[in-house]
Amino acid sequence: MSLQLIMLAIGLMLVIEGIGPFLFPNRWRAFLKEISNQNQRLLQRVGGSLIIVGVIILIIFS
Repeated sequence: MSLQLIMLAIGLMLVIEGIGPFLFPNRWRAFLKEISNQNQRLLQRVGGSLIIVGVIILIIFS
């Protein structure tokens, strides 16, 4: 993988992550408040699942 490809992927991720707060700031704030009230173990499971799915996608498409 080239550095250019990695930087493009990071840039795309930042654009996608920024769409929610930019277009729907009030909903985004409510969403963050709701997440902050969740059980820590649940958040860790969700985060771990996202990491695993991301790694699988990287392996499949690399």
